[in-house]
Amino acid sequence: MTENFSCGDIVVMKKKHPCGSDKWKIIRTGADIKLKCLGCGHIVMLDYTAFIKRMKKVLTNGS
Repeated sequence: MTENFSCGDIVVMKKKHPCGSDKWKIIRTGADIKLKCLGCGHIVMLDYTAFIKRMKKVLTNGS
């Protein structure tokens, strides 16, 4: 399964962040995906395969 994600995409993850939000903005792509929580602003990095497993759907596409 090869999906292309770009910076600025808003995605919904399967589990909620401790702040209560499940929406994240992609701020960097590559071998690792850098995400910013839209609830509290926390930034995390996931490797590509972990991101694919944990992502539920793409809400909006970035620029």
